[in-house]
Amino acid sequence: MNCQDRLHRGHDPLDVSRRWFLGQCGVGLGAMAFRELLAADARAGSPTASGPMAVKAPHFPPKVKRVIFLFMAGGPSHLEMFDSKPQLAKFDGTLPPAELLKGYRAAFINPDAKLLGPKFEFGRHGQSGTELSELLPHLARVVDDVTVVKGMSTDAFNHAPGQIMMSTGSMIFGRPSLGAWTCYGLGSEANDLPGFVVFSTGKKGPSGGNSNWGSGFLPTVYQGVQFRTGGDPVLYLSNPEGVDRQVQRDSLDAIHSLDAQRLEVMGDPEIATRINSYETAFQMQMSAPDVMDLSREPQHVLDMYGVEPGKGSFAGTCLLARRLLERGVRFVEIFHEAWDQHGNLTADLKNNCGETDQACAALVQDLKQRGMLEDTLVVWGGEFGRTPMVQGGSDGRDHHPNAFTMWMAGGGLKPGISHGETDDLGFSVARDKVHVHDLNATILHLLGFDHTRLNYRFQGRDFRLTDVHGRVVNEILA
Repeated sequence: MNCQDRLHRGHDPLDVSRRWFLGQCGVGLGAMAFRELLAADARAGSPTASGPMAVKAPHFPPKVKRVIFLFMAGGPSHLEMFDSKPQLAKFDGTLPPAELLKGYRAAFINPDAKLLGPKFEFGRHGQSGTELSELLPHLARVVDDVTVVKGMSTDAFNHAPGQIMMSTGSMIFGRPSLGAWTCYGLGSEANDLPGFVVFSTGKKGPSGGNSNWGSGFLPTVYQGVQFRTGGDPVLYLSNPEGVDRQVQRDSLDAIHSLDAQRLEVMGDPEIATRINSYETAFQMQMSAPDVMDLSREPQHVLDMYGVEPGKGSFAGTCLLARRLLERGVRFVEIFHEAWDQHGNLTADLKNNCGETDQACAALVQDLKQRGMLEDTLVVWGGEFGRTPMVQGGSDGRDHHPNAFTMWMAGGGLKPGISHGETDDLGFSVARDKVHVHDLNATILHLLGFDHTRLNYRFQGRDFRLTDVHGRVVNEILA
């Protein structure tokens, strides 16, 4: 039936023209997008795929199948926590060498600011002899299960671009996040929970906002779903008064039927996303309150993390992350925006590490005891580090993209090693630099993907998480 025939039969002209353009005029944009989405499922080897979140096979056998990213937003100081620099202590209060700062751009301070020695003592821990600050006594107990990457670098020196860079591989808003790419590639094993769950536990939300867990140009079914740490895990999860579960089920079935008819006509993948989101929300009404109830955990587990049931905390979200992974969630990310110490460095770092160190170590220990660490990847780090030069009188450091530290634990990694090295002042990477693109390429590799082949076609070109960059850091792989 052509367009004129439809008009004669009483169809809405705008509706007809849109249907005709999308499905019949030879372009077929919506239909092509939806067919590509389904074809991606089939190519990934999922014969029982029933939707975009169905479990898919990666490019090769993965070392891990799920991720917890502990995002310490704000820029933790590697010089106070991981990267011991006796020379920096020795030259405290002096000007840095002129050649060190040639061509250097700082965010807020004059590059001629004086050097600031480390505020805390370091010691060696575990059989590996890994150096850690006195701020991290709990991490010291599990350090032989941890891979420390001291040669990190990035392109951004302000918070929002740096966080977006770490999360999406680009400083430009609108690209898919690492969690979204992971769910796009692997789907999810959770039938009654989102595949990608996000928490925010710091003094404020991350500077990069929701783009840190967005799906960008990928279908929105892959974006992160933010959970709260108190009350309903997701707002409006509870039914309004007078609506019971059967009424809601009947309503959703009717909406699903209408959406399915529209999907068949339009081929728009966002309609498939809407169907999936309604169904997931319905299932979450039963599953989410249960998974968020930490009182079900034994007291010794609560004590290990430092959790008080009923009280929202970073520790509680780390325990929730483990509980979510047990129920098939693919990717959990915890943003703790508290690490921007332009001043009051000493006191704030003590407080931040007091809030996070025990729970981070407990998460690694708990996963290992349950046999989950061997196929789980835990990533800890912020968007950049801090300068060796002082800011804020005598107790602060500026943003620093040239060198910082992250750590990881889990399957496929060499545990108990430190990779990379900075110069004597902790200013630049001196050996084994790992760019953010390299980190993301390595994470995808552990998940079973060639980062150059996990692509999505958008606006006439193939996009990927690492853009045209990135290499797998084979030196840290087991």
